[in-house]
Amino acid sequence: MKNYRLNIILFFIPLLILSCSHSHRTSRLSAVPPPARQKPALESVSPSVAKKPALELMGYTIQAGAFKKVENAVRLTERLKNNHGLDATYFLASDKLFKVRFGNFTTKEKARQRAQSLKGAKIIEEFYIVQPEDYSVAKQKKYGTNYLREALVKSAQDFIGVPYLWGGASSDNGFDCSGLTMTVYQLNGLNLPRNSARQFEVGSSVDSISDLQRGDLVFFSVRWKNGVSHVGVYIGNGQFIHASSRGKKIRIDSLSTAYFVKHYIGGKTYL
Repeated sequence: MKNYRLNIILFFIPLLILSCSHSHRTSRLSAVPPPARQKPALESVSPSVAKKPALELMGYTIQAGAFKKVENAVRLTERLKNNHGLDATYFLASDKLFKVRFGNFTTKEKARQRAQSLKGAKIIEEFYIVQPEDYSVAKQKKYGTNYLREALVKSAQDFIGVPYLWGGASSDNGFDCSGLTMTVYQLNGLNLPRNSARQFEVGSSVDSISDLQRGDLVFFSVRWKNGVSHVGVYIGNGQFIHASSRGKKIRIDSLSTAYFVKHYIGGKTYL
């Protein structure tokens, strides 16, 4: 009988140990909270602006010419575009001479070789290679976004009073005004598309006029058909700079003017 009881005790001891061990482990695990579910990271975006990817940065560009008359800069621009397939534009430089920039090369050497080729063919004379670090956008990290916005506005202001001559016969599709905005952005290192409809498409929407910032673009539908057909550079205080087909000059107008209130379709930001 004694042996029988001892055998029963020996039989149940391992079960008790196993039960205690399991209970201890369960208690220990239950004390550790389950890992929190990771929420996807959300970009902090102002509710008034729906963000899109940033514009491509300009690479190496060739600058040539120094003309007193805008017509001479236009002739070189058109020759580079039509005869040599180069994306060219002209602008009024700080020395009050019209100059031409063209191309968008991945390396300085490629830009230099193309420039030397054009110089050898007597298409251009002296030239200068504009490097990515020369642009205002490259200085944005150091000086902030407002620095770039001011640079965009300054570039647009330099064109005030200049006859717009972009596009020639293509003026019906809004190419003239978008040539101005494209040039303003490219001069500061941002590769904005040439066509106003594409400019509207790639920008991030600014829902309210009160949320527009200097350097943003403002768009209008001024043709008989719907869609983007005009664009200008917003400069603050409800005003914008654009190539006005009515005045044949690049000028400042107000968004509160009845005509532009009627045709305004939205603002876009790219910064």
